[in-house]
Amino acid sequence: MPLRLAPTFRDRLAESSRPLAGMWVCSGSPLVAEIIAGSGTDWILVDMEHSPNGLTSVLTQLQAIAAYPATPVVRVPIGDTVTLKQVLDLGAQNILVPMVSSADQARELVAAVRYPPRGVRGVGSALARSARWNRVEDYLAAADDHVSLFVQVETAEGVDAAGDIAAVDGIDGVFVGPSDLAASLGLLGRQTHPDVVAAVLRAFTAVRAAGKPVGVNAFDPDMAEAYRDAGASFLLVGADVALLARGSEALAARWSSGGDASDRASY
Repeated sequence: MPLRLAPTFRDRLAESSRPLAGMWVCSGSPLVAEIIAGSGTDWILVDMEHSPNGLTSVLTQLQAIAAYPATPVVRVPIGDTVTLKQVLDLGAQNILVPMVSSADQARELVAAVRYPPRGVRGVGSALARSARWNRVEDYLAAADDHVSLFVQVETAEGVDAAGDIAAVDGIDGVFVGPSDLAASLGLLGRQTHPDVVAAVLRAFTAVRAAGKPVGVNAFDPDMAEAYRDAGASFLLVGADVALLARGSEALAARWSSGGDASDRASY
């Protein structure tokens, strides 16, 4: 019997009546990915840009997440044609490419995730998990339906071009990264600076005017709520490594730093 693939993140966004909230998985661990996937979060970003992830670890995380309703998105380290081909062949259906600052870049990325004649993606479906080793009926003909492509705007130039980037056919949404955007604006580490927030909101306006969903990274709950109210369709609101770091620090502060015994009794 032919297999069916999960809906793409593009489909999830189109069907949702509310913004979708997600979490990063940066640890490289399939066990942690499965824990996050079972949490009830809407989507999960498996990161290859700033995390110890390679092809094999991404594969095992996709396999772990597949048993749960959360939709996985893989952020590749670079918008390289070969890298995109390999990650797609792993079975990643949803791709996020960082540091996209022009419509020309966006068009090149669309070509990289599409088969000829619409693109340049190499054909290896019989060998790869993407088509479940040719168990997905008509995968080659319907591949565009099984893949969604999102790009990350995180420079001043990218904000200026956000509308043109979003308007490119085949770009399914734009994700704004305040951290690198702050650095691009000369405000390194100051993601909540008014100038950074204003730039994020300008990108929101341009992307939404182009008819595409826009998302943002916001670990600060107040900023996440503000961006949600400003029209974000999808957000990242936490990360596995940050949850582990802050949670372990809180336990250490309570139990290893002379905390009051009455406090311990409440656990």
